[in-house]
Amino acid sequence: MSAQPLGSTEIRGGIELPARRENIELHTSDGLILVGELALPLSTPPVATLVTLHPLPTAGGFMDSHILRKSAARLPALADVAVLRFNFRGVTSPRGTSQGKFGNGVDEARDLDAAMQFVRERNLPNPWLLGWSFGTDVVLTHGREYPVAGVIMLSPPLRTTTEAELAAWAGSAAPLVALIPEFDDYLRPVEAARRFAAIPRIELVAVDGGRHLWVGEEQTYRVLTEIVARVNPAALPLPTTWTG
Repeated sequence: MSAQPLGSTEIRGGIELPARRENIELHTSDGLILVGELALPLSTPPVATLVTLHPLPTAGGFMDSHILRKSAARLPALADVAVLRFNFRGVTSPRGTSQGKFGNGVDEARDLDAAMQFVRERNLPNPWLLGWSFGTDVVLTHGREYPVAGVIMLSPPLRTTTEAELAAWAGSAAPLVALIPEFDDYLRPVEAARRFAAIPRIELVAVDGGRHLWVGEEQTYRVLTEIVARVNPAALPLPTTWTG
């Protein structure tokens, strides 16, 4: 094992690398205020934007679910990527509580729309929708109308997405990528290949040893690497130490 350079810090766990971070509010078309954060590269314009949609609120999902929090903590510095996180309606995190109540993936269409309106207002470049678990159902059900650079799905359960909604993505020009954990609790690689067959252009990435929650630094690094490989591949390989 190579020695860690003097003056460097290992990138793992809850480390937060330098970025411009701003607490934001999103305003929905039905009059709600959603709380969130925008993280930008410290001194350069972002090359792409991740619009993150968190896991199921009724199972503890929120804007600080660890992969999304670590994306915001690391990728502005490591990959020149902007990261937009927010709490869906009725969800609480240390940032605060978004107004409204859980909409079972239906009313959350307005939350996604508010996020995309924010992206337009701020002229954030090359937006990618990044959904995790419940967030992937919101993307698949409501995201097709937006002009995005692409879609990345982590652990899609296909809990509420219908076959017709899946098939509607077949004509999308935007690249679609789904990371499917080998040991997922809801949708594993073989079944995912069958369920997503309606979208011939989708890229299914089976992750050996992966689990639905992507726990542990090895799985975190793999997920962040797969994300950056799509949105800014020039930034790879992601460093594992920080000397800035």
